[in-house]
Amino acid sequence: MEFKKGTNIPLEGGKTAQIVNKIGEGGQGIVYSVKIDGKDYALKWYTFKFQNKKGFRNNLQENIRNGAPDNKFLWPLYLTSEKNNSFGYVMELRPKRFSEFSDILNNKVRFTSTEVMVTAALNIVNAFRTLHRKGLSYQDLNDGNFFIDVNNGDVLICDNDNVTPDGMKNAGNIGGKPGYMAPEIVCGKMHPYSLTDCHSLAVILFKLFCRHDPLMGKAYVDSVCITEKREYELYGKNPVFIFDPKDFSNKPVSGVHPNPIKLWPRYPKFIQDAFIKSFCDGIKNPNQRLPENEWQKLLIRFRGTLLKCPHCSSEICLATVPHGETLTFDCGSSYSYPYSLSSDKYKIPVFPGAKMYKCQTEKDSDDYSSVTGEVIMNKNNPALWGIKNLSDSVWKFTAEGKEAKDIAKGSVVPVANNVKIAFENIEATISK
Repeated sequence: MEFKKGTNIPLEGGKTAQIVNKIGEGGQGIVYSVKIDGKDYALKWYTFKFQNKKGFRNNLQENIRNGAPDNKFLWPLYLTSEKNNSFGYVMELRPKRFSEFSDILNNKVRFTSTEVMVTAALNIVNAFRTLHRKGLSYQDLNDGNFFIDVNNGDVLICDNDNVTPDGMKNAGNIGGKPGYMAPEIVCGKMHPYSLTDCHSLAVILFKLFCRHDPLMGKAYVDSVCITEKREYELYGKNPVFIFDPKDFSNKPVSGVHPNPIKLWPRYPKFIQDAFIKSFCDGIKNPNQRLPENEWQKLLIRFRGTLLKCPHCSSEICLATVPHGETLTFDCGSSYSYPYSLSSDKYKIPVFPGAKMYKCQTEKDSDDYSSVTGEVIMNKNNPALWGIKNLSDSVWKFTAEGKEAKDIAKGSVVPVANNVKIAFENIEATISK
């Protein structure tokens, strides 16, 4: 049964949601645009048969009471009263600037840069880090959960109705979506929890970077007919990563899998190694899966290696260029290999336009989005570079053989070999 425009749906607490129009439909229910007190929201109304309706509803009520773990989640805000032996919940409506993740995977929409894509990955990882820190697990992580702004990497996560205290089986008895579920769930050995979320998260990141399923290679193609039994073998009993460095039985097939073949070599070895660990060691041993904080460190490092040409905005990943080699961008502009700013926390390429973030200049910070410094070029002499202090802290810099000087907000540290910078509680050195 579908609701007509203008139908009033009573909500717990006394408010009413009025149906505006149908937005979409999935396996669990129908999503409508609704108005509550004159403001637009989304209403998900369940059409599937509940196995434990009371438990499912109680879990939603608890999540509503506790509130969203992070502002990236389109969290349940209100529960409806029951109607026709079912119910639904209200959440914020997705702004139009966000694209569906499936459209990104199908190349219908594209990121404006690799840096923006990595920022989106960071936002996804950090949201799930926050969720797990609060003792919750998502339990049904798949491509339908994400909306991404391809211009800046902002992320929204929907379908949060299966979020459950970690270790507790969700009342909807949802195991996940094929291709995203961890092997132990496929084999029926475990129900979803935080470490199965970690597997699903690695799948999401691989698909984001390589536009392909990490376990869909030659073995999948050779199967011809994919039955439930064959899916059980490929994703549960004997999963093999398509870029497994020791087992080539499921490698991507030329002419059939162009995306991973083209995209995989573009990424730094440390990103490739993270996926190899996730889908070789981690696929067999859940404790070997990368936690969110490890992904965060690697993605911040990756973002720091992306150099953008000041003339044409094309990008080069410094981590894939041999040290000392001349950097040549799409427009033909070329530059010598840049300086690096090294601390005990990060090694950051120093190149005009490169940014530093709070997590790189403050020892105990997790903030990967607040810019604290930027490498600028002297307008009169492009050969002279400097790092502009954009933070609220006073830095100190020491040139070789000279006394330390204070660098307040808005001031610039000259880029030269062996210059030392003392940030708030991190010391770093610029070197060739």
